[in-house]
Order: sequence, then C-alpha cells, then structure tokens
Amino acid sequence: MAGEDLEDYTIIKEGEAEILMNVKNQVFYNKTQVNNRDLSIAVLRTFVSKRKEEHEAKLSKRTKSADKASGKDAPEPAVEEESNGSALDNEKSNVECEAHKEISQVEPCSISEEPMKSAEGNHRGELKPPKVLEALSASGLRSLRYACEVEGIGKVVALDNDKASVEACQKNIKFNGSVAISKVESHLADARVYMLTHPKEFDMVDLDPYGSPSVFLDSAVQSVVDGGMLMCTATDMAVLCGGNGEVCYSKYGSYPLRGKYCHEMALRILLASIESHANRYKRYIVPILSVQMNFYVRVFVRVYTSASAMKNTPLKLSYVYQCIGCDSYHLQPIGRTVSKDSSVRYLPGFGPAVPQECSDCGKKYNMGGPIWSAPIHDQEWVTSILKSVKSMKDRYPAYDRISAVLTTISEELPDVPLFLSLHNLCATLKCTSPSAVIFRSAVINAGYRISGTHVNPLGLKSDAPMDVIWDIMRCWVKNHPVKAQAPDLPGSVILAKEPVLQANFARAVASLSKAQAKKVARFLPNPERHWGPKLRAGRQITSKHISLLGPEAVNEHLNHENSEEPKAKRSKTDDISDPTSSS
Repeated sequence: MAGEDLEDYTIIKEGEAEILMNVKNQVFYNKTQVNNRDLSIAVLRTFVSKRKEEHEAKLSKRTKSADKASGKDAPEPAVEEESNGSALDNEKSNVECEAHKEISQVEPCSISEEPMKSAEGNHRGELKPPKVLEALSASGLRSLRYACEVEGIGKVVALDNDKASVEACQKNIKFNGSVAISKVESHLADARVYMLTHPKEFDMVDLDPYGSPSVFLDSAVQSVVDGGMLMCTATDMAVLCGGNGEVCYSKYGSYPLRGKYCHEMALRILLASIESHANRYKRYIVPILSVQMNFYVRVFVRVYTSASAMKNTPLKLSYVYQCIGCDSYHLQPIGRTVSKDSSVRYLPGFGPAVPQECSDCGKKYNMGGPIWSAPIHDQEWVTSILKSVKSMKDRYPAYDRISAVLTTISEELPDVPLFLSLHNLCATLKCTSPSAVIFRSAVINAGYRISGTHVNPLGLKSDAPMDVIWDIMRCWVKNHPVKAQAPDLPGSVILAKEPVLQANFARAVASLSKAQAKKVARFLPNPERHWGPKLRAGRQITSKHISLLGPEAVNEHLNHENSEEPKAKRSKTDDISDPTSSS
C-alpha cells in the first residue's frame, strides 16, 4: 500500500483481529454487528468442541461394534463391518427419532444420535479441522476473527462478488499476519454459484447479507456437511414483521402477522424457510440457537440428511390464527401422525383450530404462517455456550450483551411458540396492569408454566390456554374495576363473561426466574447513539443520513470529501461564481 494512501484508512480493532477501513464507505462495515460476530464465535467454539465429542463417541461405538463382530469370528473385513454397522445404526436412529416424534410433536429430532454422521474423518479415526465458509465477507473481519480466535479451526473461505471488497479483504488478511495468511483465503465469486459447486464441503456456512438471505438459502443448505452448522442472518425486519406481508410470502413462503410477537414470528418464518429448502434435498434442520437482536434475526441450525426423518417436517410447522379484536392467538399444526403396531402414518392436521369468530371477543381472525412451531433453541447447547462465554469473558468485546441474551434464552420455555404482552392484555380491557410477578404467580397457581422471552422484556410465554389467561384478567379487573365502556368493544365483551377459573394472586415461589432473583441484567441499553443499521457500501453519504449515522459521522465524512476536492474543479467553480469574470 502506498504511503500517501494511509490517510484514507482507519484501523479498526475487534477481538484479536484488525482491519483497514476506507473512509469512503467503499466496503461495508457495521460496528453494531460486534454482537453478531461475538455470538457466532461463541457458537462456533461450542460446535468445534461438540463435534470432537461426537466423533469420539462414534469411534467408540465403532470399536465396540468391531470387537463384537470379531468375537463372533465374522469373515467380513473390519472396514466393511464398520460401514455396515454404521448404516444400521443410522437407520435405527431414524426410526428412534420418528418414535420420539410421535411422543412429542414439538421436539426436534434428537441430536444425540444423528450428529454421529457429522464427523468428517476417515475410517482410521482422523478428524479434520472444521472448514468454514463466509459467503458474504465484505471487509473480511468476521473470517479473520474466526481464524484468529477459534481454536482448532481449519481453513476459512471468504467470498464476495464485489471487487473492492475482495481487495480490502486480501489487504486485511496480510495486515493480520501469519495466522490469518495461513488460514483465510478470499475469492471474488458469486456465493450462490460457489456453494452449489462445493456440495457438502463446509462444516460451517455463515450467511450474513445486507437484507434478505432468501436467495442464498437453497445453495447454502447443499454446501453444509451432514451435521454441519448453518448460521443465517436476516435484516429485512420490516418484511418479516408484517410491514409487507406479500413480499414476505414471496421471499420466505410464509405470511407474517403484526402482533407483539412479530419478532419471534420472524425467527420462526426464517427457520421454516430454511427447512423448506433443506427438504428439497432430503435434508432437515435442528435449531441450536435463534436470536432476535437490535435490528435483525440470527439463527444457528445443524443440517442433516435423512429421507425418513424429513417426513417429520409437517409436525414442526403450524399456521397462526390471530384475533383482530383481542390478543388471542391459536396454532394449527400442518400434520400429525398415527401409530399402529410398528408403523407410523403421516396425516394432515385436524382443523379448523378456531371457529369463524373469536370465542373470547367475537371478532374475526387473521391467519398467518406457516411458521416453525417446534423449539427454536437447544437448551443443552445454550447452557454450554453460556458457560463457555462466561469462562472467556475477556475475549468477547460484547460480553455483557451476549451473556444477557443467552441468560434470558436459557430461561425461556422451549416448547411454547410466540408469546403474550401483559400491557396489550390490559390495553384491550382498558384496566391498570398487574405487575409481572403477580400475573406470573396467578398463572403458576393455576397449574401452568410461564417464562419471559429474550425478544421482548414485556413478553410472557405460557402454556396456559387463552381462556385461562382471560379468566385471570377478569378476576384482576373485579379487584381493580374499570370505567364502563361501549358494549361492542372487545374488552367489554370479554369482561361481560363470568370467570370459570378463580385466580389466586398469592405470590408463587417460581414467579421470578433465577436471573431475575439474582438481579442479573437481561435487557441492556444500546452502548451509544445511532446503534443500528448502516448505509449500504458504495452509497454516497449525505446530510439526509444524519438520523442513521449521527451528525458527527456525517460531518466528518463531508469535510473529508470537501478537503479532497480537486483544485482545478474548485478554481473552475470559483470562476463561475465570480461576477467579474468574462462570460
């Protein structure tokens, strides 16, 4: 790099990586995404560890199988016996998984058996270092952090179809020294074509586009090895949260609803879309962690191949009915199973789940979906990731934020899709709101479970049916009367009915989660102003972007541009503006 060009660059350090960033916004970089990158590194560290454990378990199983075969003096070669045993084990695990699905339709396929197929070693027991693909790398900061910070990582391939981004990435690789040079390689390529031409090659694929990932999903699910990890970000939240339902349907195959739970619904729409793409190739996904943070959603899923386990997909998807008058919502599963002897039949789900009019307030329903209605987190993984993060807190620049999110996720009810807003319930009835502790106590005393959600600090997940929720609110209003309202309002219709359940508002022991009882911070404010999405790379920064970037950043950029204006152009402008100059 020429010495005179250094003033056009600033050095940005994040974690153990440093990048040279051009002040002209030629290559995209968003400081806000440090949360995203830190969380991805935490998941990747856990993935590397669990991948090794699964491989060792597989080798142990093969050894036992081989010993058993040799004890019977089997004439077949050991390698053939091992592969046959492995195939039988895989078939058995699929059958066991289906049997498990019949018991609990909301639980995803157990990952204790299936990941046995994920080890990328040979029959001698070697496990190759995991190979990572960052499909849209821009400056390459994420790839550099993966290579420098995750122990045991193999090659990291960084792709971009923008020449300036690839050149910047290559400069940054050299700038970070020998470790980065030996592990990271940058290519100018269309990510979709590259992933299609490298099927089942990468242990981890990272999709973090500017906007929707929908056009990359089909090729991404094909490039992940069996048992590998797909990390995917979507920043088109206006589309996913119901601002443009028809656009969401065209991109993701689901229709969103504009409820308080819209951000969790966005997560579930993205998962359903990834599952749909995977199913076309006899593959299916197991969600590990699904997070809504700042202005985007981020999901971490493992991808497996199994034609038989893929049949369980309809059991994991549901349509959502949302009342337009009150906060009642109901789920309609797409499929169901019927077991007879040792066989399992897959049938359409029973319906309709709701009548034409809401049984609580008498209004109509809007219908959305289909969404992923199975668990969106694996609690064992969440616990492992959180433990790992806490043990290495000094290595995460955004430790406070990601530990708070993971703590909240670890306390969520895993098998309850979507959530209610206590404030919305009270707004419908036009009553004063009970405290969250009092409301949670009433639900627990009624014999149901309840928890918070990482998506919304006011959100409450519960397995209590809506008629129980409204009965609790009716009992609350009896003790805290409201003013008379028009009889046709949804709140008036709800309150006109006598409660069947007599709520007990005595404080329950479990009304506070462990984190709340210890006063652990779970929802942190943004660390600085204008902490959000940034301008797309290549766009010219003008004064209209002050609300997005902040006045300081915009003024600094405009002053830099003015100082670089060529003297010839400036003198020409002066001549034109000079009234004494000749025409």
